Amino acid sequence: MENDKQGDGNALEMQNSVVQLDSNNTKVTLEEKPELDEEKNGEVPEQGVDAGHNEDLPERGHWTGRFDFLLSCIGYAIGLGNVWRFPYLCYTNGGGAFLIPYLLTLIFAGIPIFFLETALGQSLSTGGLSVWKICPIFKGIGYAAAIISFWLNIYYIVIIAWALLYLFSSFTKILPWESCDHSWNTLTCTTNTSANFTFMQDPTRQFWERYVLEISESKGLHDPGEIRWQLSLTLLLAWIIVYFCIFKGVKWTGKVVYFTALYPYFMMIILLIRGVTLPGAAKGLEFYLKPDFSKLASSKVWMDAATQIFFSYGITLGSLIALGSYNKYNNNVYRDAIIVSCVNSGTSFFAGFVVFSAIGFMAHVQDQPVSEVAESGPGLAFLAYPSAIAQLPISPLWSFLFFSMLFMLGLDSQFCTLEGFITACVDEWPQYLRKNKKLFIAVVAIVSYIIGLSMVIQGGMYVFTLFNTYSASGMCLLWLAFWECFALAWGYGVNRFYDDIEDMIGYRPFLWWKLCWAYFAPAISAGVFIYSLVQYEPTVYVDYEYPAWGEGIGWIMALSSMLVVPGYMVYLIAVTPGTFLERFRKCITANWSEEDLKRRAVRASNRVQVYKL
Repeated sequence: MENDKQGDGNALEMQNSVVQLDSNNTKVTLEEKPELDEEKNGEVPEQGVDAGHNEDLPERGHWTGRFDFLLSCIGYAIGLGNVWRFPYLCYTNGGGAFLIPYLLTLIFAGIPIFFLETALGQSLSTGGLSVWKICPIFKGIGYAAAIISFWLNIYYIVIIAWALLYLFSSFTKILPWESCDHSWNTLTCTTNTSANFTFMQDPTRQFWERYVLEISESKGLHDPGEIRWQLSLTLLLAWIIVYFCIFKGVKWTGKVVYFTALYPYFMMIILLIRGVTLPGAAKGLEFYLKPDFSKLASSKVWMDAATQIFFSYGITLGSLIALGSYNKYNNNVYRDAIIVSCVNSGTSFFAGFVVFSAIGFMAHVQDQPVSEVAESGPGLAFLAYPSAIAQLPISPLWSFLFFSMLFMLGLDSQFCTLEGFITACVDEWPQYLRKNKKLFIAVVAIVSYIIGLSMVIQGGMYVFTLFNTYSASGMCLLWLAFWECFALAWGYGVNRFYDDIEDMIGYRPFLWWKLCWAYFAPAISAGVFIYSLVQYEPTVYVDYEYPAWGEGIGWIMALSSMLVVPGYMVYLIAVTPGTFLERFRKCITANWSEEDLKRRAVRASNRVQVYKL
């Protein structure tokens, strides 16, 4: 399926231009041509959208600072999953032994796809929808990524709203989850750490369940209950902050990430210094790192490693394509992708020390095994760690530091994901949206906030779990990862993409990346995807089993993105004129606009000036 380059050895012909070598094969002349046949050199004009340059449209913008792109990618990729998911997976899957499947998956799939997306965006300077003009039949990947991003923007910010409520609750002399003297506490609440928690509850759990969520007032998905006005306000505040982080474009966003991306590191260092000095910290760290190589025989360990990579790197959402598209064309995206990947995985490993030093202290205080205290996901961030904080002197200070760190970790991931969605839409329909970008962002934020209110009602946790399990699940990401690698390697052509990268950075990357894009990454994505289908189990929240209609809603959200990929293929072939073979050829042929062709002609001329036949 790969489209080979066309043209003879002495001339590179582009629309309205010819790049010609002289007799010495070094001098270049550019000649204007009156017109170019529509399908000459295999290039097909864009259909339906005028992607040419419009002087009336505002400029698209680029990163202005040297580290804007790096910090944006770091802020986007390093999120809550690095803090509350990786450490838990590490200790449940063999401690230090888990790093073996994790690093292998990272090398064979995670970093290659991360590099692929950032390089693709930089090469074409456009968002996650428009980039698929390189092979139009796969444009459904862009639409699917936009749909997943839309779902993710709705529910991920709810976690930020929870963190904000905890953050505001920290401005007190005594934390509200330290005692059982509040209106939401019941007779089963106890501060006795040696109590039998089969029948009793600590104040941290009651604060989370009976005050923050008020889930005790809901019987399930069918019983939504009332809106938690506190959470509705923190959710609104979160959306306002996110809006003002991106409404001025990437020049402003590039400045915001200098704070939002770096602040969590200062907080983690402070929390680590405090954590390792606590009694019991060594027990927690031993539990985190002690290798159990027998676990490597379990396929679940390898699946967990793969899904964690796809989750934590934020690939296939279109956001990395968008962030890369604001780079200057000759930015060394190869170097940047390696740096960000190393920082991301290093942060996950470092966060484990922060978390398990506190978990070890909690186990020491309660005189329980670490395994009985450690939790994953929201349970770690809003139950286990706050319980440990409550035992510390000056607990409100440590609570403020921890939840401000969570807020910042979630914030830059949220607004970078939203930026990816906005960029994809604005670049696809610039004549309608670019002039009204601020208004469009506001409309998306308002609609997302309204839908998100369903997760801040008394039964909102049931809705949140449904979104988290299906709408932007690992299954959806793996599906898109496979098609993305296949489309670039076998649709557009991995050799052609290597040429594009060489044109940008001045040299060809190591052969390894080509092998990963063409074989290893799609094989891993497909294998883990099939395994996740085989091992599928109905969704539960604690002991609540979702009804069949609830599961149905979840699958509708999942399929709303996954089916777009094959659906768009069928649609494009159906609406393209000609015989089936002619349709297929047009659908897999690069769909360059006039502006693209002129730009590629200029770049080709620059290369030819130093080229010797």
